[in-house]
Amino acid sequence: MDIIKKYLIYLEVEKNYSPHTILSYENDILGFYHFVVNEGYANDLIGVRSERIAKNYVLSLGEELERSTVSRKISALRMFYEYLLKEGLVKTNIFSAVSNPKISKKLPRIISDNEIDNLFNSIDTNTPLGLRNYIILDLLFSCGLRASELIDMKLSDIHLDRKEVLIHGKGQVDRYAFLHDTLVDNLRRYMLYSRPILLAKGKDLNSNQLLINYKGGNLTTRGLRVILNKIIEDSGSTFQIHPHMLRHAFATTLLNHGADLRTVQELLGHKHLKTTQIYTQVSAEKLRENYNKTNPRMRKNEKIK
Repeated sequence: MDIIKKYLIYLEVEKNYSPHTILSYENDILGFYHFVVNEGYANDLIGVRSERIAKNYVLSLGEELERSTVSRKISALRMFYEYLLKEGLVKTNIFSAVSNPKISKKLPRIISDNEIDNLFNSIDTNTPLGLRNYIILDLLFSCGLRASELIDMKLSDIHLDRKEVLIHGKGQVDRYAFLHDTLVDNLRRYMLYSRPILLAKGKDLNSNQLLINYKGGNLTTRGLRVILNKIIEDSGSTFQIHPHMLRHAFATTLLNHGADLRTVQELLGHKHLKTTQIYTQVSAEKLRENYNKTNPRMRKNEKIK
């Protein structure tokens, strides 16, 4: 277990990984550790020497988890054993010969402008929680934030005078997002009036977190899911929503209105342009849909059929 702790420190100090990412790696490694010990393969992870054990573990994961989750766990364990190899603690990386399962690339669901408007219109901003929820939805959609980036946001990150917010992204890479006028006004009202009311319900009156839950504590990712589910329920919509879907909507909206790919890459905080390129497919699909609906020849062909 000591080597796991040492590895997690390595991820924090040398790799500059975020606390959320480090926690994910820890869970993936501990999952394999419990499998190895419970099945009697070895007493610890260093004692595992057979690639067959790694493959057996992956097979057991495939029975319960989606391919994307299995692929992430394989990558995490492959990286962990590469670290052990470099430290001279093992002779081979038992996960080097384990292939990641093929994952079919699905285009993210596109949320229409009317659907977005319906979500915003369903929120009563006259209450402290309502205003907070409106701001949460607006920050996710208007700034393209990841859930962790929203949850980790501090009061000191908000710069209303410049209409900017400092985002602490993956790998401790910071970027700025821009705030439109309505969001600036709502944030000012929330920080001056609504947030103090929510904060007074908790124990830490000196919290620097921007978003406060209904008990007066810091908002969590689980609490964020509950809030988004409530917004969907109150709006009468039937589709599910999650933070990454709003991030998709942010990117495709920009592309559909003429933004170039490099701009979207910077605003999303993507390290590589290829990560952003999936949105060009989404944008192209939307363009084709609009073309089919509006082109007179396409409508004429439909009538002939």
